[in-house]
Amino acid sequence: MMVEKPDTFKLAPSRNEPAVAEIRVLEGSDLFRGANEIMIRHDGVIYRLKITRQGKLILNK
Repeated sequence: MMVEKPDTFKLAPSRNEPAVAEIRVLEGSDLFRGANEIMIRHDGVIYRLKITRQGKLILNK
């Protein structure tokens, strides 16, 4: 089954809240560039994002 991937998602604002900015959607191929794992620095901490043999993602601190 093919699922079409939109470029961006928009969140619907609730009645009492202002509109939310668009959420960016990044392609895994753009992030990994052929590698099976990448390192992500967030607030000074390094995280490892890995693609498993089954094609799933695992994030480790």
